[in-house]
Amino acid sequence: MNADRDSSPPGSPGQTGERAQASEATHGQRRALVGALLAWPMRSRAARAAALGGLMSSAASGFASSGSTTTGSSTTQRASTASAQPTRADSPAASYDEAILRFTGGTRPGSGKVKLDVAVLIDNGNTVPVSVSVDHPMNDDDHVQAIAIFSERNPQHEVLRVDLTPANGRASVASRIRLATSQKLMAVARLSDGSYWSREMEVIVTLAACIEGEP
Repeated sequence: MNADRDSSPPGSPGQTGERAQASEATHGQRRALVGALLAWPMRSRAARAAALGGLMSSAASGFASSGSTTTGSSTTQRASTASAQPTRADSPAASYDEAILRFTGGTRPGSGKVKLDVAVLIDNGNTVPVSVSVDHPMNDDDHVQAIAIFSERNPQHEVLRVDLTPANGRASVASRIRLATSQKLMAVARLSDGSYWSREMEVIVTLAACIEGEP
């Protein structure tokens, strides 16, 4: 490497001063040529053409230098803007799983015991009848404590949660929910012994619901 080469970073005081000197030199050349055109009564067409050609060449050189500097600044600014863009949140499938694990305390629910009743083909996502029942007794020492329904692609993945006690008599809930689009649904039941059971279905929504905050 050449030890005499300027290694100052772009925009440093050294390079700024060099650009200012180069610009001043270019302006000086232009002023000299314009002065020559005004002060010297050129009589030959060839001399006039040569002087005008020098003026145009000097102007083009100055514009090229200025343009390269501007382009470099614009490129740097665009790169800085791009790096500042926020990254996209986790995928719907990942956050769907996370919402389920938050409900279960990190335990993967087993498959079984839970019945999820919802239409596979849904005409209108704005109002979707859904019911969940759990095949389990509701005794004081052994019962279903809670039932939750999760949607894969709704902005809020937990669309329903109901707490139960033995006084309910039966472990079943029914409601209407909204679905943003075709997606998976999972019903999860928490039992008094600390276990979790689930049933998952995939539904097709022909007319999606308009839900504020939908990704």
